[in-house]
Amino acid sequence: MILLLKKAKLSMYGGQLQAASTFLHQAVALAHQTHNNQAIIYTYSLMANLAYVQGQLDSAEKLFKATMSFLLSGGTAEDDNAVIEMSLKLATIYAEQNKAELAEHGFRFCTESLEAKLEKQKELSTEEQTEEQEALRKDTRLLLGLCLDSRARYRASTLHLNQASQDYQSALDICRQEQGETHPQTLVLMSDLATILDLQGRHDDALALIQQAVDLSRSADHPDQHVLLGNMAGILLHKGCFQESVELYREALALAQQAGDQEAVDQIQEGLKEVKKRRNQQRKEEEEEEEEEEEEKAGQD
Repeated sequence: MILLLKKAKLSMYGGQLQAASTFLHQAVALAHQTHNNQAIIYTYSLMANLAYVQGQLDSAEKLFKATMSFLLSGGTAEDDNAVIEMSLKLATIYAEQNKAELAEHGFRFCTESLEAKLEKQKELSTEEQTEEQEALRKDTRLLLGLCLDSRARYRASTLHLNQASQDYQSALDICRQEQGETHPQTLVLMSDLATILDLQGRHDDALALIQQAVDLSRSADHPDQHVLLGNMAGILLHKGCFQESVELYREALALAQQAGDQEAVDQIQEGLKEVKKRRNQQRKEEEEEEEEEEEEKAGQD
């Protein structure tokens, strides 16, 4: 069984998803035959994640529910981080399926369960906490940040921008405190929050935040620096700062090409086209205004 699971994981890492699925089905059959609950739970969770990656959302939903059922029947607490992680996956699946009520309920269960758990942990004094308890506290807080980040993305996709902004801010606060100012996830959250502020028309606030993220990414040599630069270029575009926008887009493009990030390259090139379009539109409007002024002067003469 261990060999089958190793082969499945290697196949997943190598992108051979069909082979991974075959190995996992063999492993779960063997786990059931030997009544090995731990192996059943582990294999089902791998199968659920594989189905999710493959876009098989209905199968992923059933597999995550089956895994949670085995966990809970085995005595795992409902607020255990492993259960919350799967609940979050389910909420994300419902969000992708446009099942709004189920998605919101799932996200709320995750965030409220983790917040209550953290409140209980606060009752322990620093002296009473063991290293293991402190590690659990940090993991729980980071999982709460992940839940807030996931809900923020969902709320942004449904244009609930005020709620998305609040969730991103809370997730950012957690990440800053637990991971540090220059951690890659902190910078990504700063960029995501800046995007929401930009969509809300708060361009100056968005620019200040993304500028801070870009400056930190330069000092920390962030691997996705081109993504942050592209976002900043877009915000400058919306502010009408076309020349600065073009300069940042070009810098981002060079880094994206160097990183082999084709998706980012395509997005940046679209951004450059949008700058060109808006510049041409601005020129046209200025020319029309000049013509109108000249016609007015001619009429007065």
